[in-house]
Amino acid sequence: MSRAVSSGPVATLHAVSADTDVPAVLVQGLTFAYPDGTEVLRGIDLVVQRGESVALVGPNGAGKSTFLLHLNGILQGSGRISIFGLAVETKNLREVRRRVGLVFQDPEDQLFLGTVGQDVAFGPANLGLNEEEVSLRVEEALEAVGMLGSEEKCSHHLSFGQKKRVAVATVLSMRPDLLALDEPTSNLDPKSRRRLVQILAALPVTKIVVTHDLPLAFELCERTVILDGGRIVADGPTEQILLDERLLAMHDLELPYRFAPPTSHSCRASSRPG
Repeated sequence: MSRAVSSGPVATLHAVSADTDVPAVLVQGLTFAYPDGTEVLRGIDLVVQRGESVALVGPNGAGKSTFLLHLNGILQGSGRISIFGLAVETKNLREVRRRVGLVFQDPEDQLFLGTVGQDVAFGPANLGLNEEEVSLRVEEALEAVGMLGSEEKCSHHLSFGQKKRVAVATVLSMRPDLLALDEPTSNLDPKSRRRLVQILAALPVTKIVVTHDLPLAFELCERTVILDGGRIVADGPTEQILLDERLLAMHDLELPYRFAPPTSHSCRASSRPG
């Protein structure tokens, strides 16, 4: 369960039924290299269960964002990926991209139309939904991120924190089953960060969060995976990962000064040789 607590209008957002043992994400042997031959991912194996919130952390250049882009087929390496049992391959990409809501680090990458309402409506409209259903989804998504009433505002005139929330709304309007977020709290002031964490924690969907913000991993995710050099080098309960100073230091990770997660009786994180 996520640790941040929030109340809000999120009950109408789509959540996947938990009546099956098929995981939300199954990655087997994922390898990827860019055209110049640079190998970025080197045999990734990962299972994320339905309803989990998983932080993906690691140093710059570890392959975190590259991994995220494989979840909805923007990048396609070798190996196998399935999303709620659906293989991520060309014939399934339309449905995979409906089910995986990818939120980029820079909200400008997702806000490109004249108004907030148009940006949030873009995805549902392209699903072929009627005007009434599109309007309902826009209202639902903006209410969930605390931006209802901003439909006629120009997205590019919003504060950075507001843009981040609207970017999340553009994804929520698709009613995804999985949220994949790339550095969601980067460049946010403390108040905007706190508000966004509350919003994300309250959303009833599976989440994978790429972040350098280690306190965010603690606040939002019960499990943390360290990726370094294109390989998973540790995977375990977030508290245990964050308490292992030697492990963090080995992979150029560092907690903010005076931040200390409480100890727990969870099993120790399992480190893998890099």
